[in-house]
Amino acid sequence: MARHSVALVIHNGVQALDVAGPLDVFSEANSFVSPQDGYDITVVAAEKRPMRASNGMGMTADLDFGEASIRFDTALVAGGPGLPDRPKDKAMNAWLNNWGTGAGRYGSICTGAFALGQAGLLDGRAATTHWQNAPRLAAMFPQARVEHDRIYLRDGPLVTSAGVTAGIDLALALVAEDHGPAVALSCAKRLVVVAQRQGGQSQFSPYLLPLTAPGSPLARVQAYVRENLKDPLHVDRLAEIAGVSPRSLARLFTTELGITPHEFVERARVDYARNLLEATNLPLKVLAYECGFGGAEQMRVVFQRRLGISPAIYRGNFRPADQDAAALIASDCRAERSDAKLAGLVSLNDVALTA
Repeated sequence: MARHSVALVIHNGVQALDVAGPLDVFSEANSFVSPQDGYDITVVAAEKRPMRASNGMGMTADLDFGEASIRFDTALVAGGPGLPDRPKDKAMNAWLNNWGTGAGRYGSICTGAFALGQAGLLDGRAATTHWQNAPRLAAMFPQARVEHDRIYLRDGPLVTSAGVTAGIDLALALVAEDHGPAVALSCAKRLVVVAQRQGGQSQFSPYLLPLTAPGSPLARVQAYVRENLKDPLHVDRLAEIAGVSPRSLARLFTTELGITPHEFVERARVDYARNLLEATNLPLKVLAYECGFGGAEQMRVVFQRRLGISPAIYRGNFRPADQDAAALIASDCRAERSDAKLAGLVSLNDVALTA
């Protein structure tokens, strides 16, 4: 092997963790590999003048775009809260097209994906970004295949990550690719992070869509669903609440929210279950009943499909790390294993959602 050159592009208003997180991973990796196989890190920007991160931290690039006209092995663009609204940066676009794509790997952290999109580098590619910005990325760059729930994603030479700390996940994945999983695990331990997070970024985002206009048929249905999650919630009953036919209700949901009534009911149940998992000590079976699932195993199936993790793991990710919480989570895991053995393979059609 040989030393691996990494360029990280910064800009005014950059997210500090989008810069520091990945660079700390590459720096730590240098402690676990031979000197001739380590990473050389270069911070690149339009100018080598001091600039401010979104948190007020000062940063200065090592090289400007003109000086960085060299081939890097990896080139990444850091994100920032204002990047989606920023007009096209001709200098950055030119550098990314001339030198970024010349790297063996190129990509972005968080909203840095918008810079790639403006440079035309997302077209025909799968990419991800912060959950809050993913719908906008998809709308602005319709030729890209935006995946809303990935922590990080690779499509050929293009690598993209979700928001902020997901840049650490991406960098660890690149280190594992370059030097093997043992080195990546050593870096993760040193940084006190997990080497590979379970589940997607939807576990961190609000899951329910915003409420519609008060008094509208959809608003009445949304309110009814939230207040009656234990009930079967048949589509005929929801149509009755809305004062329309079942077919018209389905059309309203699809037109105004882009989802079916069934989808809304399931999202509402998942969202309520997440709140209870975070805030209560309810056993999984009781919690599943309170949320309208057919049972704990059916809730686990829906969580796995929706969030990529089980309710027990979700509770573990979002509970305080005290002794009582640890015992509760261990009990959840035992209950999930027991339910899975009893239920065998549960068909998604068995889930108690009839809307």
